[in-house]
Amino acid sequence: MDPSELLRTAATRLETLAARTTPGDWRTAGLLATRPEVVATLAGGGTEHVAEARAATGTWIAALSPALAAPLAAWLRAAADDPVTPEAEAFARALLSRLG
Repeated sequence: MDPSELLRTAATRLETLAARTTPGDWRTAGLLATRPEVVATLAGGGTEHVAEARAATGTWIAALSPALAAPLAAWLRAAADDPVTPEAEAFARALLSRLG
């Protein structure tokens, strides 16, 4: 598989995974028993505790584990050396908004 095809395949698989995962804007909202409470605010304004939707979210959580931190950070640094694409800037802005 050539590098361009590899990137497109990874993007498609990430979008497919996101589509079957609990939708919405995920945020931590305190503790649920002894673990962080993660609440998804849905498009219609409702909310869903992500812990209650484990079947839909488990693969998403595993796919975006801390193992991706190093390659994503390397990509961001490499993307910063070139003319920054709107997509790279959008990703960085979205990530920073999540990290506070």
